[in-house]
Amino acid sequence: MIRFKCFPILLLLSLSGTVSGLEEILLNPAQVKALGIETVAVGERDNAKLATLPAQVLVPNDQLRVIAAPIPGMIDMLAVAPGDSVRKGQVLAHLASPQALELQRDAIQASSQAALQQQNLQRDEQLFAEGLIAESRLQATRAAASQAAAQASERRQGLALAGIAPGKLGGFLALTAAIDGVVLEQGAQLGERVEAATPIYRIGRLSPLWLEIQAPVALAATLRLGMAVGMPSVGSSGKLISIGRAVDTGGQTVLLRALVTKGAEQLRPGQVTEVEILGLSSKGQRLPTSAVVRHDNKPLAFVQTASDDRSSRFEPRHIRLISQSGDTVVVDGINPGERIASKGVSALKAMLTGVGKE
Repeated sequence: MIRFKCFPILLLLSLSGTVSGLEEILLNPAQVKALGIETVAVGERDNAKLATLPAQVLVPNDQLRVIAAPIPGMIDMLAVAPGDSVRKGQVLAHLASPQALELQRDAIQASSQAALQQQNLQRDEQLFAEGLIAESRLQATRAAASQAAAQASERRQGLALAGIAPGKLGGFLALTAAIDGVVLEQGAQLGERVEAATPIYRIGRLSPLWLEIQAPVALAATLRLGMAVGMPSVGSSGKLISIGRAVDTGGQTVLLRALVTKGAEQLRPGQVTEVEILGLSSKGQRLPTSAVVRHDNKPLAFVQTASDDRSSRFEPRHIRLISQSGDTVVVDGINPGERIASKGVSALKAMLTGVGKE
């Protein structure tokens, strides 16, 4: 007989094998009371709403833009703040920069030089036609004109990349919105000196939105693209558009992605919510999280297989986790109507693993 140091009142403790290969535990009423063991009956969960899972609201990548400083400078003006709506082309900020003035000056000089070389080319073409200059001089003039035009084009492209309007000298450049959307983040303050590529604003178009959902591996294997996703708490809904192939080793979950097709205006980027995946055909039972422990790195529950005024028998049974939400889990491996231990589970696990044996 196995005796446990931590439970001196235990008078009846029997361990016998089960179909799961784990030993069944037999306790008398005094032992059940001393260990604080309580049981609950398992009811079958509604199949139409099998999985309630944690999710985070995200803006799709192709609906995000970062407005950054193209060159070093100082923030001279900020026109918007986080939460403001903006239109494509709207001026968001001014960046004062000596380098902007230098780029403009170089572009104007390159444009003037290109115009001068073009005039020289026209003159030499006329002179060559009249037989007044050699062909070698005409070819040299053409090469100079071509080089000047290329340099002017390069300077204009540099201005465009920096967001500077050509043709007018000025010490600042205007940073504009690349898309219609909402300002999500502000990365610099008025008067701050920034380097090139420093983010000033992050803008996003907030419809449609994504949901990134963490689902247990076992559940992910039963899902299909296009399945409906609901968020009853906010009145939004959508559909699955991606089921990940990689598994998070820590939580043994798979990343799902859903597209919000209704009620996106009720959600906020970064918001954490709960979603229900609809239309699954498999069944699951809802248990309190307190009823589930891990044994040999697998989830396990204690099923009460018999109980009368003389004894209670508990079968340790490995189960499959389907989903978890708050203080409840949905599992496979427990039958509707069975009773499971919901309190005192740690003491039952200690008996199973032999903690406290003499």
